[in-house]
Amino acid sequence: MNRNLLVTALIATAAFGSSFAASAQTNAATTTQRDVNQEQRIENGLQNGTITTRENAELQRDEAHVDKLQARDMKNGPMTPAEKAQLTAAQNKTSRDIHQAKTNGINGNPLSASSQRAQADTQRNIDQQQRIANAVKDGSLTNHEAASLERGQSHVDAKEARAGANGHVSAGEQRRIARSENRQSARIYDKKHNAQTKG
Repeated sequence: MNRNLLVTALIATAAFGSSFAASAQTNAATTTQRDVNQEQRIENGLQNGTITTRENAELQRDEAHVDKLQARDMKNGPMTPAEKAQLTAAQNKTSRDIHQAKTNGINGNPLSASSQRAQADTQRNIDQQQRIANAVKDGSLTNHEAASLERGQSHVDAKEARAGANGHVSAGEQRRIARSENRQSARIYDKKHNAQTKG
């Protein structure tokens, strides 16, 4: 009798643990995919001129904040409901700020060298965030690894925010951002292809 009870308890614990892990993976996948979508909205605004280089810098500062929250919340495993609520609130604020920037009537020149540099940097953000989101979904990144990569994305976003704060991104500033993006890209590759997997 005790043996049957023990086996039942172990099966229930394993089922709960796997559903808990699946829930954590779903939360992380959802929040990282939302980063991709928001960066894409920023990129679209830069390309059609509804978002200026300065507005992009402000939005990248928002994205850096969101990435920092994700890094903190995913570092120790699954996000708690309170962490998820705080992260969702930050992402909602960024979404409203993107909408405001696109509809405020202030337009940039998407063909200017500065805007082209900001567009290239934002497209790189999209690509790298998508790589992180895909790796979270397929289990090739643990939450701890995803947290580390989100912290790296936060640093890149912060550099972009500083570079465009005056409304202009110089060639030198873009080179510095590109170096950070290259380091981040290598980190994404390394963490996706190491022996650790989400289990």
